[in-house]
Amino acid sequence: MAGFFDRHKATLDKAVETIRSRGYWSAYPEMPSGKVYGETAKEDGEAAFKALVGQPFELDQPTGGGRTGHEISPYGLDLGISYPELAPDMAVAAAKAAMRGWAQASPEARAGVCLEILARINAQSFLFAHAVMHTSGQAFMMAFQAGGPHAQDRGLEAVAYAYDEMSRIPGHVRWEKPQGPKDPLVLDKQFRIVPRGPALVIGCATFPTWNSYPGLFASLATGNPVIVKPHPGAILPLALTVRIGREVLSEAGFDPNVLLLAADTAEKPLTKELVTHPDVAIIDFTGSSAFGSWVRDNARDKLVYTEEAGVNSIVVAGTDSLRGMAGNIAFSLSLYSGQMCTAPQNIYVPREGIDTDEGHKSFDEVAGAIRTAMDKLLGDPQRAAGVLGAVQSDATLKRIADAHRLGTVLRESAAVEGMDGARSATPLMLAVDAKDEAAYLEERFGPISFVIATDGADDAIARASASAKTKGAITAALYATREDVIDQAADAFADAGVALSVNLTGGIFVNQSAAFSDYHVTGANPAGNACLCDSAFVANRFRVAAMRRPVAA
Repeated sequence: MAGFFDRHKATLDKAVETIRSRGYWSAYPEMPSGKVYGETAKEDGEAAFKALVGQPFELDQPTGGGRTGHEISPYGLDLGISYPELAPDMAVAAAKAAMRGWAQASPEARAGVCLEILARINAQSFLFAHAVMHTSGQAFMMAFQAGGPHAQDRGLEAVAYAYDEMSRIPGHVRWEKPQGPKDPLVLDKQFRIVPRGPALVIGCATFPTWNSYPGLFASLATGNPVIVKPHPGAILPLALTVRIGREVLSEAGFDPNVLLLAADTAEKPLTKELVTHPDVAIIDFTGSSAFGSWVRDNARDKLVYTEEAGVNSIVVAGTDSLRGMAGNIAFSLSLYSGQMCTAPQNIYVPREGIDTDEGHKSFDEVAGAIRTAMDKLLGDPQRAAGVLGAVQSDATLKRIADAHRLGTVLRESAAVEGMDGARSATPLMLAVDAKDEAAYLEERFGPISFVIATDGADDAIARASASAKTKGAITAALYATREDVIDQAADAFADAGVALSVNLTGGIFVNQSAAFSDYHVTGANPAGNACLCDSAFVANRFRVAAMRRPVAA
């Protein structure tokens, strides 16, 4: 155990330093390079993935003996992988038994185990890329980065916050209170970190690792056993995570049931039974607002952290780079077919147009510039496939078809040329008036966006920030050339609890969230009640129990 902590202490120290400075740093290289991961890593990862297809997934954990799971890749491949069934009662009982030794371990021992798990996951990043790609529909490069190193950074970030918070608590102190001429009162005090209890991590289909790792590693590091309940369509990435985690726990001398996989199918779901189990103490949920609301309503006295739906907005009040703005927005709308919790949906543009470096542009010209940039971006089918990836769910295709009635079509959605056998769709763009709130003030998950005509920049900022307050939002963007407009938007979106990006025209996009620097979700609007990651995300996962006794004279 000490060996794991010592091996990774420099990484942990740097992570703790960076969450305080908020600068750029990454522990895990994001480029799928053979020079970093090994010359044969790409081929080895693909071969390892293919070896899993059509086979029972081996996982040495408690089970009732049955098998479950039926994942079909958005690219058309029936994965045919089955996983051991684990009933909720059995999972919780095993987790509670394993918790005894895990809770008694030092923060250093637990952090060392977590960091070793992340290191071994990182070494298998190419395997994880294929697993994420063929469950979420992300294109390979995005699956490698977001499903691999970026997710691993988010897990490390949670461990750093947890370790930092626990390090503030001394294990033992001698307390002395002066009594004037009398001898002082002297007590020995011991402080023990007490975990909450079994934690449940409910994964999502689109970002199975990126969204699950913060809660998973925050609970592990603070001494809580974790039951991982993946989305039925994206089990494999989290099954691999659990398998690696259990191996490390065993090597460190802990009961591997500190980490368990509860796989299921859409036809025989386990989530509600796990959420309502009386011995589950912590729940991390990513998904729809409808089910998020059910979780919060039925979790009773459990500690619940959620990331739910939101309606992300862009306000276009002016720009000194029309082409740069249009290209940046077009890429943001297209990336992973809009299936990101950070993807923009609503683009507010004054109906009288805006001033740009190319002169005054009308509402139609601004919308046309974005459409033209998107056409150029997606004009090459191979590039389009790499940007868009595949559509994770049939429900998203239906949502695109139904959205046509909501406004005037500016850009039609179509299947991506060359992606035969895959679910694919280019972005649908619609024009609406600001008064048509029923059309755009609802999350339309997927490649669907609205260009909304407003009564000027003030109206656009007011509407976008108000929608964040009432409907939730994780990101917001602003294009403006006047500092007073930027200040106005900064105040409005801060009040709405939204991270604001201003005048992005280059290689940074509103969709992106950097570990150790950006606070992903604020917990201050309906898009989620927690931030990934801050001190509040970890500190309530444990309590402190004290023992004091007089010091003998």
